Amino acid sequence: MIRWERPEVGDLLAGISVALVLVPQALAYAQLAGLPPEIGLLAGTLPAIAAAFFVSSPYLQTGPTALTALLVLGALGSHLDDGTDAVQFAALLALMVGAFRVAFGILRLGIAAYFVSRPVLVGFTTGAALLIIGSQLPAVVGVTATSGSVFSRVWTVATSVTDWSWPSIALSALALALMIAGAKIHRAFPAVLVAVGVTWALAEIMGLEVATIGEIPTSWPTLHVDLPWGSVGQLLVPAFVIALVGFAEPSSIARTYAVADRRPWSADREFVSQGVANLVAGAIGSMPVGGSFGRSALNRASGAHTRWSGFVTGLTILLFLPVADLLSSVPKAVLAAVVIGAARSLLRFDQVRDMWRQSRWQLTTAVATIVATIALDPRVDRAILIGLAASVLVHLAREMGVHVAAEYADGHLRLAPKGVLWFASINRIQERMLAELANHPETERVTVDLSGIGRLDLTAAYELADMARDAADDGIGWRYVNAPPHAARLMRKVVHPD
Repeated sequence: MIRWERPEVGDLLAGISVALVLVPQALAYAQLAGLPPEIGLLAGTLPAIAAAFFVSSPYLQTGPTALTALLVLGALGSHLDDGTDAVQFAALLALMVGAFRVAFGILRLGIAAYFVSRPVLVGFTTGAALLIIGSQLPAVVGVTATSGSVFSRVWTVATSVTDWSWPSIALSALALALMIAGAKIHRAFPAVLVAVGVTWALAEIMGLEVATIGEIPTSWPTLHVDLPWGSVGQLLVPAFVIALVGFAEPSSIARTYAVADRRPWSADREFVSQGVANLVAGAIGSMPVGGSFGRSALNRASGAHTRWSGFVTGLTILLFLPVADLLSSVPKAVLAAVVIGAARSLLRFDQVRDMWRQSRWQLTTAVATIVATIALDPRVDRAILIGLAASVLVHLAREMGVHVAAEYADGHLRLAPKGVLWFASINRIQERMLAELANHPETERVTVDLSGIGRLDLTAAYELADMARDAADDGIGWRYVNAPPHAARLMRKVVHPD
């Protein structure tokens, strides 16, 4: 049951503060996704309002995000050869993402948020951040790059040095510096808003000739039902990936603040809130949305206490739409800096370094996902599937790594396996046992110490029983000792006593 709190003054102030930051970000993320700027603004209106009615976390801010925008770019870039409007595809994609998330929530599959392992998530976000930064380089240097992979855009930048716009580069550098410096002042400091405002003002005052956003249509959200429904099958995989991976950020935000505030949180309810937000985004012809860590942190630091802050943010952006064209002269280079600033927070090189120190197996998964993300651009959604496959293979490889120590003395052979005993690894004990019996044919007794096993499955238990019976038939005494409680229960049922 959803409990509604009374709104507080802090919610009003926090909601407006977030909205002021969301405006330039929404324009920037729409640009990143290859969509018109007004689509980003629409994504911050009714979807945020709708999410507020279902959210579990009072701080979560819903709207366009950098990671989701990159996934949208990859999904749309592969399916627009037939001339279909990108906006229509984005709206359909949002509807499908919303349907997946609502289904996850209603079916109480919130645990799905944990299906993407940390190495896969770290690898994907790091690779995605590099792609996001690379995709913005043409706007930073003021050159026009044809749509396509990030590699092609970077190549365009590298081969057109004589066409670089130094005013654009200067504005980007200044905006990025202001965002980095502003973030160090206080979490509630609107660094993005200040950076955009200062650089925009400088461009106007100095009369700099740089590329700008251009005209922004000013209209209220309307219902869109004329969508390319025949493309549902093509968008199933990217929609599923966005629904699952794009939920990792809001779930992380909500869990972090729930622990900090000692208050409950429901992954199932959050799936529903983010699903409803995407259904609304699709219905008004916008793009997929998600939870923003940066804006949620600003929301909390600005005094938010209830879900009403998200409602206020959406309402503020909605009321801004009629005058959105005031931003038409904002330099594109500044928006590129906003995107790069957001992408910096997605870089996880520190966690990759920790994996190098702590687990080379997990490092393998993370690196494989980074490489796949960059190599498969623009179909970065497929990189997640490769990362998940790599995660499963690494897990299987680790679980197959059973070490069996052996000692022999006076006709007595002792075996001590360490690892997980399951149908794919039990053969390690069998092979070592046969090798030792071949070396010591005079063996009269065998003791298998099971204290080092982490888990025992039914197939492995049956194999252990067969080994004991075969040994008894050959006149060899065989016994198992020190089985952990979970294994001992299964052993009593399967392995017959001597």
